[in-house]
Amino acid sequence: MCEDLDTRNGSVRAHARPPPDGRETCDRAPEKVKSVMLLPAKAEVARQLRRYRAWERVMLASPSDRTVRATFEDSGYTLCVLMGKRCAREAADAAERYLGSTLGAYLREQNERPRTGAADRRGPPQAQQHYAAGR
Repeated sequence: MCEDLDTRNGSVRAHARPPPDGRETCDRAPEKVKSVMLLPAKAEVARQLRRYRAWERVMLASPSDRTVRATFEDSGYTLCVLMGKRCAREAADAAERYLGSTLGAYLREQNERPRTGAADRRGPPQAQQHYAAGR
């Protein structure tokens, strides 16, 4: 009867569960996954890059127009979100590289690039580290 309930509810039977002591049941060690990055469709990246470049030209032609500037910044933000970058210029460069390369080449290039930003500044500030070491 319990096996029938397990099968109907989609749960795993007791004998198929891993041992309760946490041992691995397979003889193969788990593999580490580096990082998985979802990438948008190239057509969408191309469309947003064209939009960004067009609003960039309009903004440079009339920098005092607040509506134009806001639309330009919105297009830059959209490109940043699509490409996973913090700066619109970096996002535009990344979009151009992505559109000009194969998917595998782009991912290899992204994994080889040194990471900048918050990852470099982890840990307490230097002054606090010296204070902690002096105790």
